Amino acid sequence: MLAVEGSAPMMGRTTDISAQGVSINLPNPVPAGQAAQLRFDLLVDGNIVPINTRVKVTHCILSHGEFKAGFQFLNLDLGAMTSLARFLR
Repeated sequence: MLAVEGSAPMMGRTTDISAQGVSINLPNPVPAGQAAQLRFDLLVDGNIVPINTRVKVTHCILSHGEFKAGFQFLNLDLGAMTSLARFLR
């Protein structure tokens, strides 16, 4: 779930993830440069791990009727970094 200040929270579908950020397909556009709060779950070693972090929008383009937005993680906490690294290995 993505929460951008001044807008209603919206659900999206993750299409790519790395240690630095994530790409999400959204129903509505978000402006590049905008900060937001992002919450998503990872499946790590058979357990669902919630990640809740600040992100910055790097780009947002219209693609096949959806908006594909890239987000850079901002100040991931140690637990989130560890879970993300375990997910990506």
